[in-house]
Amino acid sequence: MIIKNIESKIRLATFISMGSLLLAFSVSVVVSVYAYKQVLSARKSIYILDNNVPILAKQTDVQLNRPAEYKAHIDLFHSIFFSLTPDDRFIEYQMKRAMYLIDESGARQYNDLKEKGYFSSVLSSSSVLTLQTDSIVLDLPHLYFRYYGRQKIDRRSVTVSRSLITEGYLKDIPRSENNPHGVLITGWKTIENKDIENVQKNSL
Repeated sequence: MIIKNIESKIRLATFISMGSLLLAFSVSVVVSVYAYKQVLSARKSIYILDNNVPILAKQTDVQLNRPAEYKAHIDLFHSIFFSLTPDDRFIEYQMKRAMYLIDESGARQYNDLKEKGYFSSVLSSSSVLTLQTDSIVLDLPHLYFRYYGRQKIDRRSVTVSRSLITEGYLKDIPRSENNPHGVLITGWKTIENKDIENVQKNSL
């Protein structure tokens, strides 16, 4: 009887010890996970000094904002490439800026337009070209986009509106001063660029 009592007490003590150990381990894991989440949350809160006044700001996951950055990049490139004034230095400056945002497909289209006298006609006719974005369709899994816009060509005697549709792909690259979104447009081509309206100006 004495031996059996001793054995049962040993089993009970072992059970209690193991249970205590498992409980302590579980509590430590829960506390560690909670502390880790708190640290991550705290790191997302940053303070910006505005005239020595701290202002709380929140960091966001870069990937959550990536679709908006893709659209902003596409819009920026098209605006630079298709918005021109009759100034050869300005045109050259715009094209140089645009080439930082696209691969060789942009350079090919620029050279084709140059060979066809497109930029010379802008200068000779004193045309002012502006571009308005209608919509940008993104296919994120394939990093594909289609751009829809309307270009306005303001000449001395007529104002022309053109429908512009292009497509291409996107590639993530490191951010830089010349490419703040860290995106490169690839395989770019124009699907449609046709006149949809011609408005004659009154001549005095």
